[in-house]
Parts: sequence; structure tokens; C-alpha cells
Amino acid sequence: MTRICVAGGTGQVGREVVRQGVAGGHRVAVLSRNPPAPGTAGHIDGAEYFRADVTTGEGLAAALAGADVVVDCLEGFSGKARKNFADGGARLLAAAQDAGVGRAVMLSIVNCDRSSAGYYRSKAAKETVYEHSGLETLVLRATQFHSLLARVFAAGARVRLVPVVKGARFQPIAHTEVAAALLDAALEAPSGARHRVRTIGGPEIVNMRELARSWQRATGARGRLVEFPLPGAMGKYLRAGLNLVPEERHGTQTFEGWLAMHADSL
Repeated sequence: MTRICVAGGTGQVGREVVRQGVAGGHRVAVLSRNPPAPGTAGHIDGAEYFRADVTTGEGLAAALAGADVVVDCLEGFSGKARKNFADGGARLLAAAQDAGVGRAVMLSIVNCDRSSAGYYRSKAAKETVYEHSGLETLVLRATQFHSLLARVFAAGARVRLVPVVKGARFQPIAHTEVAAALLDAALEAPSGARHRVRTIGGPEIVNMRELARSWQRATGARGRLVEFPLPGAMGKYLRAGLNLVPEERHGTQTFEGWLAMHADSL
């Protein structure tokens, strides 16, 4: 039985790693600044929760004690969290090494090192921290999640304008499949390599307009599809197709399949 410490185990992907790990019979510790109380929606029965903060180091030793592997699902979307994202990763890895953890697995984004967007740059900086760590490390780069596109469409639909980035295509993947890949990486036998990068993408590449239409059919949401050119770093990233990995179609759940499974909550 493996003891897994999941950093950021209360977020979308991290919570799923925790759920799958517990279901697989593993001992799972969850590291979070705000652990959910037993009986609440975010609490997974069978997991052990620790209040810890990678920005200060507080609580890390207790959360990592006895762990065989740490899975890093932490996010730094904006502000101070993004600015300190790589430093937090370094602090987590140092604490893991002190605790005798054998491996660390990090969730990242495809081609983040080829984008100048702030969020993607923070991911790339953290990848570099992992690359130079004293632990055996693996970075799992994923394409965008189905849920991200659904949120974008839903936000626009509130004003009856469903946004479509001109020329953009996506290869979305289910967060549950990404969580399974993270867990597989955490549990596999030692490779002998100090650092590896692995990529996982969804099963199909689809124009954003078609994805928006699928979302409208599934939700019944009304609104006009509005195509617009996206400026800046993200527009450049999407126009270059850097969000796509055609050779790495590991997911099996399509966007339409995901919509059908989540129709009641969309």
C-alpha cells in the first residue's frame, strides 16, 4: 500500500486524485490551506487532511511524513499565488526531500514553456524547479479540460453571447482522466530517470465553434455565437495550435460525452 500526499487535493483535479487513490486502497494525505470539514462536499472519506501552506512552509512536514510520493495539483491563477507559484513548488519539494519522499509528480499544461502568458509562464517556471530537484520528478502536461470550455461558454451565455475565438481549435480532456494519469505516474515503478515530462491530450481536436454548438445543444442555452480574434499571448498560443498534441490522444471521453454525463449540473 502506497502513501500518497496530494498537494492541492481540494481542487478539481486534486480532489479526483484523492478519490481515486482512496478507492484504490492507498493511504492518502491531503495538503491544503483550507481543509474541508468531514461531511462537507469537498471531503473524501478515508483521506487524511492536513492544514499546510507551501508559501510559508507551515504544516508541510506533518503532511509529508511517511509519504512515498507527492502529487502536486496546486494552482496559482493570479496575483500573489501566481507570483509565488514556482517558489511554493521549491518549498514543497525541499520538504518532501527532507521527509524522505521518493518521487514528486506535477500537473502542468501542454507547451506552457512556449507561451508568454503569465499563468503559463508560472507553470513553466515551476517545471524548471522540478527539473532541478533532488527528487525523481515527473511533469504531466495536459490539454485544456472540458470544464474550462463549459465555463467560458456559460459565462458568455449569461448575456446571450457565446464566445468563440476565431480560428481556435481545442483538444479537451476530462479532468478525471488527467487525475488517473497523475495517479498512475505516482504509483509506477522507479524509472531511473531523474526527471521526465509526459503529455496527455483529449481524444479529438475540434473547432471552438463546434464545441460551442455542442454545449448549446446539451444545455439548451440560448445566445448568439460571437466569433472574435483573441489578442495577446493567449491568442498567439491558440493560433499556433500550441494547445494541441495530436500525437498524444490518450483520453477517451469526448466533449459531447462529457456534456452528456454532466447535463444535470451544467
